[in-house]
Amino acid sequence: METPETPPQPRRNRGIYLLPNLFTTAALFSGFFAIIAASQGRFEAACVAIFIAAVLDGLDGRVARMTNTQSEFGVQYDSLADLISFGMAPSLVMYHWALYSMKFDGATLGKIGWLGAFLYAACAALRLARFNSQVGTVDKRWFIGLPSPSAAGLMASFVWTLHDLGWSGEELRYAALAITTVSGLLMVSRFRYPSFKGGKKGPHGDRVPFVVPLVVIAAIIGLVIDPPKVLLAVFATFAVFGPLIARRAARRSPAEGA
Repeated sequence: METPETPPQPRRNRGIYLLPNLFTTAALFSGFFAIIAASQGRFEAACVAIFIAAVLDGLDGRVARMTNTQSEFGVQYDSLADLISFGMAPSLVMYHWALYSMKFDGATLGKIGWLGAFLYAACAALRLARFNSQVGTVDKRWFIGLPSPSAAGLMASFVWTLHDLGWSGEELRYAALAITTVSGLLMVSRFRYPSFKGGKKGPHGDRVPFVVPLVVIAAIIGLVIDPPKVLLAVFATFAVFGPLIARRAARRSPAEGA
C-alpha cells in the first residue's frame, strides 16, 4: 500500500530585505566615521557625519514602509545602528573635544569626564531598549523621553557651533559636561516630546498642521545660511520642549482641581 505523499512544506524566508537595510548600514557607517574623525581631531566632519546618520535613520523606516519590506530583523538592526550613531558617536565626539581635558583639573575630575560620556551612552541604550519594549503600547503622537537622534543632534550641534566660533573644548569642558549629562538624562526622562506622527489620517497618510511645512521651509533657509547655529537652536528648543509641556501641565492641574 502506497503511503500518501506529504505535501511540500513552505520554505521559511530566511533572507533580509536589502534596500532599507542599506540605509541602516549607511547610517551605521556614518556613526562609526564620526567616532574615527573625532579621535583624529576632525570635529566638524564628525558632527556632520552624525547629522547624516540622523537623515539616513529617518529614511530607512520610510523606505521599508513604502516598499512594504518591514521586518523584525530590520527593527533590531536599526536599534543597534542607532546605539552606535546616536549613543556612542556623540558621547565620544564630546569626550575627544572637551571632556578628556578635565583630567588636567585632577584625577577625580578626569574620571568624571569620561564617566559623563559613559552616562550619555548608557542613557541612549536604555532609551532605545525602552522604546522597543513599549512601541506597541504608547501613544504614537508622543515620544517618552528625548529621542536619541535629537539628543545626538543637540550634542553634535553644540560641538560644531562652538568649534566653528573658535572656542576650544578645553575652555568649555564644564559646559560640555553639563550638556552631555542633561542630554543623557532627558533621554531616560518621562517628559513627552511630539513625534509628528499619528495625527489625523487623510486619504494619502497622516495629516500635519499647515504651520509644519512653513517651519520646515524656514529651517531649510536657515541651514543654508548658517548650519551649525541653526541646528543648535532647533535641537536646543526641542530639548526644552518636554520640560516646558510638563511644567505647563503641572500648573494646569491645580487650577482644574480648584
